[in-house]
Amino acid sequence: MTYNFTPKGVCSRNITVELSDDGVIENVSFLGGCNGNLQGISSLVKGMKADEAISRLKGINCSGRGTSCPDQLSKALEAALSAH
Repeated sequence: MTYNFTPKGVCSRNITVELSDDGVIENVSFLGGCNGNLQGISSLVKGMKADEAISRLKGINCSGRGTSCPDQLSKALEAALSAH
């Protein structure tokens, strides 16, 4: 399943998440944001259960914004799981 998410409060403009039927992250891509860091995050969560990634990324704050691209990825994963 492929899910597109529009993040709020961060530099990236779109997050695309691909999940397997059993909730494993197959791929993550970001449009915009800090390219190298977001490629690193995408690589690290690939093959991880979405629930595990959510628990690790949720609540990370970037420069006092109250959110971050990793936090927004956790929200994208939650939305993808609920749509699954």
